[in-house]
Amino acid sequence: MTTQRKPRGPYRKGIQRREQILDAALEVFSRHGDRGSSLQEIADRVGLSLPGLLHYFGSREELLLAVIERRDVLDTESRTVKEEAEVRSPGEAVVRTVRHNMEQPGLVKLFVALSAAATEPAHHAHGFFTDRYRDLVLTIRKGLESGQENGEIRADANAEHMARLLLAISDGLQIQWLMDPSVDMAAIVETFNLLCQAAPDRESEPGR
Repeated sequence: MTTQRKPRGPYRKGIQRREQILDAALEVFSRHGDRGSSLQEIADRVGLSLPGLLHYFGSREELLLAVIERRDVLDTESRTVKEEAEVRSPGEAVVRTVRHNMEQPGLVKLFVALSAAATEPAHHAHGFFTDRYRDLVLTIRKGLESGQENGEIRADANAEHMARLLLAISDGLQIQWLMDPSVDMAAIVETFNLLCQAAPDRESEPGR
């Protein structure tokens, strides 16, 4: 059996430095978003010059994408086993994610701006968002199909269509919420989830 060696020397220090920069960038962008944040502020937080920062991230755009990727990883890691077990449907999982995002308006601004720009095939983040949506649609579709099989999700609607609608609603609401923070994104997504539920079997209702 072979054991995996931990990175040592300059390579390991480079990884640690990159992690420090990402942590600082995540905090800065979570408060200010893309346009309200500067690379210099991030560099100052980790004791680097601006050229030193760009040694680890070749451009501002590369750092922005790394921050979004980091956010997704941290969101996944933050869920406890108990929380994962309590989630009964993909729609409920999306609601929890939306609630969490409402606590990080700067990162929501960053996500909206970057995902819109990434619709251009030549954009550096195009591949990331293409893969992200493909994987999310697949995961949610499978969860909905499972719900259709056990009678919890309506069977008269296409599972992939419902999956794409769920993502379109959750992501589209972010723009409305940034314009008007009184918009309760989580509650609206819950409304869509109710529409996806199977109608109760009247023959099995009490008294029938």
